[in-house]
Amino acid sequence: MKTLIARAITLLEKIPLSVIAFIARFSIAAVFWKSGQTKVEGLAIDLIEGSFQLGWPRLADSTIPLFKSEYHVPLLSPGIAAHMAAFAEHFFPLLILIGFVTRFSALALLGMTMTIQLFVYPDAYPTHGTWAAVLLYLMATGPGKLSIDHLIARRLSR
Repeated sequence: MKTLIARAITLLEKIPLSVIAFIARFSIAAVFWKSGQTKVEGLAIDLIEGSFQLGWPRLADSTIPLFKSEYHVPLLSPGIAAHMAAFAEHFFPLLILIGFVTRFSALALLGMTMTIQLFVYPDAYPTHGTWAAVLLYLMATGPGKLSIDHLIARRLSR
């Protein structure tokens, strides 16, 4: 039995970290992108469903009222918070997905996650903890070999 367990562990240890990082990048980017898509009109891209509406994005009519009631955060007006969130939920996931300035993009989304946890949905700690774990993994290990960051690092090391 010990040998079987040891073999299984050895096999699991051979999972490439770049594959794990890519799955982490894709997954966390999808979470924030899909949330951002609920806040805008004029731009709709869903790679999984295959829906594309290319246009200039603008806040949906329901977004600012949502930030006045449910998503209210201290120190920011609902209008500013809505614009910042819509921008962040599109910009940083895109950077993470392509693996460009991944560690800093993950840091930005971790800050957003902490804001949501502390001020908006304090009871959603299981979900936010999962997001935080993925983002911390990307911050600690980087995006892996399947990324622009890796290409840049390789080129700079020559």
